[in-house]
Amino acid sequence: MTTNPGPVPVSGAASGGTARLVAITLDENSVGTSNSNIEHEREVAIFDILDGNSFALEGRDDGPYKLHLAMVDDRLALQIGNETTDQLVTHLLSLTPLKRIMKDYFMVCDSYYEAIKSAPPSRIQAIDMGRRGLHDEGSRILADRLVGKVIVDFDTARRLFTLICALHWKG
Repeated sequence: MTTNPGPVPVSGAASGGTARLVAITLDENSVGTSNSNIEHEREVAIFDILDGNSFALEGRDDGPYKLHLAMVDDRLALQIGNETTDQLVTHLLSLTPLKRIMKDYFMVCDSYYEAIKSAPPSRIQAIDMGRRGLHDEGSRILADRLVGKVIVDFDTARRLFTLICALHWKG
């Protein structure tokens, strides 16, 4: 298990206000049918990312960026563009390193959504602590997978992990 790297500084010219996402879209074919909890997670994650993020292409300074997320053959496609083009680069990431974490995260999320209906606050809090721990671990793995491609801080990695889960989770 890796440790929390904390915020990853964006260095060089990219830190001049261009190292950020200004738009996120999700591939309709990847999203599929879902329940209201998943829809809510997607919407909140997108809002939170756009509200404050640190996102830059490694070795480039042509942001701010637009991100289109899709699932392609069990891989995550990150199509990254900017204000002048929709496709500067596309990175495909295998989800294999995240599968176990995502499976556990989905089970804990199901338990959490069930618990908030009738469980005592102490039980809900315990489940939520487990959920946050898995979420943090998945975020660290995602940030590690993006090294050499995309520079993100830990908060942005967390919110991207939420979106990836929402894309992968069919409810």
